[in-house]
Amino acid sequence: MRIVRVLAPNPGLFTLEGTNTWIVGSGPALVIDPGPHDTGHVEAIREEAGEVAAILLTHHHPDHAPAAATLSRLTGAAVFAFRPEADESRIREGHVIHGLQVVHTPGHTEDHLAFFDPSSGALFTGDAVLGRGTSVIDPPEGDMAAYSMSLRRMLGLRPASIHPGHGPIVASAEAKLREYIEHREQRERQVLEGLAEGPRTPEELVPLIYEAYPADLHRAAARSVLAHLIKLEREGRVVRLPTIDEDRFERTEASG
Repeated sequence: MRIVRVLAPNPGLFTLEGTNTWIVGSGPALVIDPGPHDTGHVEAIREEAGEVAAILLTHHHPDHAPAAATLSRLTGAAVFAFRPEADESRIREGHVIHGLQVVHTPGHTEDHLAFFDPSSGALFTGDAVLGRGTSVIDPPEGDMAAYSMSLRRMLGLRPASIHPGHGPIVASAEAKLREYIEHREQRERQVLEGLAEGPRTPEELVPLIYEAYPADLHRAAARSVLAHLIKLEREGRVVRLPTIDEDRFERTEASG
């Protein structure tokens, strides 16, 4: 299957080199995540894709979805999303769009989708799995428990390659997914270890867990730590203390 990346001109700390717009197939092609509003990027997509059968969104974040309406108007192709907006159409787990299986992968967002081509093993992961680094899980939109299940759901597909929303293609897809699962399990252990000497907030845990990371990433890291704490709270392994202006957690006996 023909797969071509068109890179959006929106590089940044969290977008890496920019958003990957994926063109899949030809005559007509599918377009996955047309990216932000940018006239030059939309024109580059049109030139590379030619006739467009459908536009697929992994999720509605502003670096992935805003160009969809413009591309739809210019090509006549319908836009498909898990939680459609405006003139978009709804798709769900198990639907097949021109050969791509729709896989619901909540966690980064509740409406997040991945798309899988069983013939080639190509898995288009949006922000659920990146080509480099890890995805931020930011509550309340982000849900660590759901994300952990989504990673295992994608691993169960036995994909051959990952075509992420940001960063390079991953040739060893199953190894990458196992790495992501192990990373989240390690972070969970580190969160519990950080609470061993007493209650802490996510912001107080970050320097203990992310000491080697740039300070620019600490705010986002605190949101992922909070997501882990919320998951652990639901499992009865930590408890949130009654404070007025901050989220402070402590371990319970069930945490071991």
